[in-house]
Amino acid sequence: MKNKLSRWFLLTGCLVSLTIILFGLQMTPVEASGLPQLPTVSIPTVTGTPIGAAVTVKLDQEQINVRSGPGTLYPKVGVLLAGQVIPAKGKSPGGDWILVDYPGVEGGTAWLYAPLVDLVPGSVLNVVEPPPTPTPQITATIDPTLAAQFIVTSVPTRLPTFTPPGPLVIPTFQNVEASAINTGVPPGLIIISLLTIGGLLGVVSFIQRR
Repeated sequence: MKNKLSRWFLLTGCLVSLTIILFGLQMTPVEASGLPQLPTVSIPTVTGTPIGAAVTVKLDQEQINVRSGPGTLYPKVGVLLAGQVIPAKGKSPGGDWILVDYPGVEGGTAWLYAPLVDLVPGSVLNVVEPPPTPTPQITATIDPTLAAQFIVTSVPTRLPTFTPPGPLVIPTFQNVEASAINTGVPPGLIIISLLTIGGLLGVVSFIQRR
């Protein structure tokens, strides 16, 4: 009986001692090594992808139109804001329009009017053939009935007929000889006679008044 108790106390003491030792090890701070851990595998280097040729919308433009082709005949497919940078793919033969990446549209590219953007330094653009000019979806037709209302037709008027005048009659004058006009009485004598008669009548009238 005493031997069993002795063994039990011995076993209990060993368990308590082991527990105390383990607890003490957990409480003891572990000093970290001053050497950094080196990775065992190679780490890939992160590098940026160059954007290449690009254009920047000028700051004095609130927004610019993006078209499906180089010209105002092509439909507008979107807009770009001032200061926006977009990769460029090429330019039109005349250099007036620039082809840029524009996701979301057919082909993923669109065109910008060159005077509204600035080319990023170092950008080199190749000439790109433009797409064919779009045909209008609606062909303009003219209503002949409506057009006829605006057509003014001048009615020709009949010119007056010309009636030739009758034969021109030129009057002829006969020469009167001076001998036919001369009556044989001098004009001076007639005048003197009239003056004399007038004077006599005046004297007679004066005498009668007295």
